[in-house]
Amino acid sequence: MYESPGELLPKESESDRAAPRNSSAGTAEKSPRESVPVVGGEDVSVSQVLVPSVSPENADSLPSLPVPAAAVAMSSTSSEPQDAEAALKSSSSLGSEALDANGKSPSEFGEIEMPEQNGDSSDSAKDGDAEAMEKPSGLVEEEASPEKPSRKASFCHDASDNVKATIRPCPSLSANLNNYDSMEDAPLPANGSPVMEEAWERLNKSYVFYKGKPVGTLAAMDPNADALNYNQVFVRDFVPSGLACLMKKDMEPEIVKNFLLKTLHLQGWEKRIDNFTLGEGVMPASFKVGFDLQDKKERLVADFGGSAIGRVAPVDSGFWWIILLRSYTKCTHDYSLADLPVVQKGMKLILNLCLSDGFDTFPTLLCADGCSMIDRRMGVYGYPIEIQALFYFALRCAQQLLKPERDGKELIERIDKRIMALSFHFRKYYWMDHTQLNIIYRYKTEEYSDTAVNKFNVIPESIPDWVFDFMPLRGGYFIGNVSPARMDFRWFLVGNCIAILSSLATTAQATAIMELIEDRWEDLIGEMPLKITYPALEGHEWRIVTGCDPKNTRWSYHNGGSWPVLLWLLTAACIKTGRPQTAKRAIELVEKRLAKDGWPEYYDGRSGRYIGKQARKYQTWSISGYLIAKLMIENPANISIISFEEDKKISKPRLTRSTSF
Repeated sequence: MYESPGELLPKESESDRAAPRNSSAGTAEKSPRESVPVVGGEDVSVSQVLVPSVSPENADSLPSLPVPAAAVAMSSTSSEPQDAEAALKSSSSLGSEALDANGKSPSEFGEIEMPEQNGDSSDSAKDGDAEAMEKPSGLVEEEASPEKPSRKASFCHDASDNVKATIRPCPSLSANLNNYDSMEDAPLPANGSPVMEEAWERLNKSYVFYKGKPVGTLAAMDPNADALNYNQVFVRDFVPSGLACLMKKDMEPEIVKNFLLKTLHLQGWEKRIDNFTLGEGVMPASFKVGFDLQDKKERLVADFGGSAIGRVAPVDSGFWWIILLRSYTKCTHDYSLADLPVVQKGMKLILNLCLSDGFDTFPTLLCADGCSMIDRRMGVYGYPIEIQALFYFALRCAQQLLKPERDGKELIERIDKRIMALSFHFRKYYWMDHTQLNIIYRYKTEEYSDTAVNKFNVIPESIPDWVFDFMPLRGGYFIGNVSPARMDFRWFLVGNCIAILSSLATTAQATAIMELIEDRWEDLIGEMPLKITYPALEGHEWRIVTGCDPKNTRWSYHNGGSWPVLLWLLTAACIKTGRPQTAKRAIELVEKRLAKDGWPEYYDGRSGRYIGKQARKYQTWSISGYLIAKLMIENPANISIISFEEDKKISKPRLTRSTSF
């Protein structure tokens, strides 16, 4: 069970908001960052240029970039939006009146400075977001609100129930993860090897600052390659960086909190691509910090898919945001962040977008190609495993984080029903082992009525030949996609590992997945972990499925490439299933080459022997993925912030199928 919160993290004062990043808690403050102007683009006045704003260490190493057109098209008459963080603080319900009502005197508590609220703040707190003004597309500008008189609000460690916030207990927390719950009591190793020291140093250099605060990490810092969009903060890329900051010995929760707040602020802006407006719950794929030389202000510029290759909005960004919010809350015990009205509203917008009713007869989420980590056309249209596993993971996190007030209770009930339906569907129809493969091989087609065994009318002749050789007698995995008349039998690592961490996979299925990985080590791990998908598409199939994508040639990039960042997912799955030696074996392979090769984004070749032909070096999530893997192996208690135990309330499939072990 989760522990009730101890002391809440203190709110930041005005002086804190202007302070630069500290490398760790309790260290001396560094000198403030100075923006380095970099002018790019054509026919743009110098006074109008947005300059990429990054950490002091890497400001000189970044190449110049073209200026987004939207960045200079600001209307001088439009009013400035309120800073998201300031709005959150003004709408906080933990006021001094609540404590005074309980008869507590200020002398009994520590003191936290709170900004004075005006008469309209109560409506803002109720609605979660008081910004009703028209917002420009893509460009976000935030200004610090003018200084207001402040007052002292008193808090006690043992606050009363009407002030104290808790995570809703999850019935699935069994003794396994409870053994890892006491992270404070576990030994915390030092930074360790020279490889780890270099990784921490490079991770710190990747920090991006906004108004003196760290708000994320750059995707990559390769000095020998064009920056393109690798100089931005990607939501999915930052998750391993954020987890590393939470797991390290001198925890740095500030950057994670700032990231969660800034991306939440971006969610509230209008998302327009051409003449079409996206759903208000969509989270950005990425954002960058620019400096307007004319107004002399830093500004956030967000991308919701309009600048992405293929112009596909990221479905997974919202899910990763909820997952990271739960990890932050679990690790820091700062329950006040998740309880803020705007944070609650942000979660509800994401969930309402995904739980909306439609014509679909499946509980899975319909998605397009390019909507996840596999952000190019790779034949995953339909119900890809990665999105379904992340969807389930985010739903379980939301179960704990959502408050039942107002419409929260109804949403929690919808989540409970969807989780049951999704787990049943996924475990029953996505699972593949030797026994199930033989059943599909003997399927009859054109079956009618609800008694049909071949419910999706899959043609047995569509089973690719490689599956019969790949499937071991012991072990199994969740296949890549299930939809009418089609099964994608490919192996996708992200979806299978997320299924283990979220307990979407049953205990038996999780064990079988690990059996498969160990049995097919040369295919899935090779010389550089890990294959994102297996096998690679080749020849005519590659031309049809990928659209002749020159970056996704066989055994490269997302078409069978090896991605070091996935090491943290494998390590977490190994620890949860009681196989740490498997993870250590993969970590040893990574340590032999990754730092020497310059921390590349991905590797090419059937065994991952060659650095990817278009891979950026000094890729931040390759660095942070390695760090998390090491931190979890050295301190298995860290797994508790990113894992769930099996929910015993979820019913098992009524038509059970025999397993191969």
